[in-house]
Amino acid sequence: VQLQASGGGLVQPGGSLRLSCIASGFSLADFAIAWFRQAPGKERELVSCFEVNDDRKYYVNAVKGRFTIDRDIAKNTGYLQMNNLKPEDTSVYYCAGHYYCSEASSIYKYWGRGTLVTVSS
Repeated sequence: VQLQASGGGLVQPGGSLRLSCIASGFSLADFAIAWFRQAPGKERELVSCFEVNDDRKYYVNAVKGRFTIDRDIAKNTGYLQMNNLKPEDTSVYYCAGHYYCSEASSIYKYWGRGTLVTVSS
């Protein structure tokens, strides 16, 4: 069972990045896919989550209107499209899988390694 996140990098303020999370060993048709982030000295926070049962999408207020979560069941891959990036979005981003969406990172069953997003001019 594995989640593999990719797509991070250095981008200027106002720029865009698309993170990908490839799942293996389980199906995203059966699990919610979430994106968390953790900045230095801060707690890990839920950024967005794609609910498994009813396709609801959750976003933290700070990214609403700028980030979009999506998934491709055929490719067993989750995505986080990040537009109009701001310096405060700089963090290590993690994808995670669980039976349902939750803000509590400790309950998530599967985790991918983080991918660093740096927003700076």
